[in-house]
Amino acid sequence: MSLLDVLVAVAIAVGLAGILVPVLPGSILILGAVLVWAVEVGSGLAWTVFAVVTVLLVLGGIVKYVVPGRRLKTAGVPASTQWAGAGLAIVGFFVVPVVGIFLGFVLGIYLAELRRVGSARAWPSTTHALRAVGLSVLIELTAGVLAAGTWVVGAVLA
Repeated sequence: MSLLDVLVAVAIAVGLAGILVPVLPGSILILGAVLVWAVEVGSGLAWTVFAVVTVLLVLGGIVKYVVPGRRLKTAGVPASTQWAGAGLAIVGFFVVPVVGIFLGFVLGIYLAELRRVGSARAWPSTTHALRAVGLSVLIELTAGVLAAGTWVVGAVLA
């Protein structure tokens, strides 16, 4: 195991932590680490590993938005409410470090539903939003772990 492998492994581990605690762009960090590894190794296997990791992370990035969004829509949470949640998630990201994106999303959902359906029915929509956030993180983490496993297999075989 070379120094490069150790550094890439550390970067991937930090990327996985960044998925759980969104301080760093976890998937991008994982992708960048594997890209550096592929450039340095330079073999066909390394580039194949990079391609597979890219596909896994891109698919994970797409699915992490599509599936929870579809579940929210099925639960009766309209797109306008989801956009309010997304808007406050962006604000929350800058206002409250680390957890602000999640807090902002949930608060945005709650406030939009409070305005739309009143206080009695706003909380069920908010709980659906909490589940959607959790599912989104789980989907991205799964893609990240699969990408990390792909790199480990490639590093062992290279």
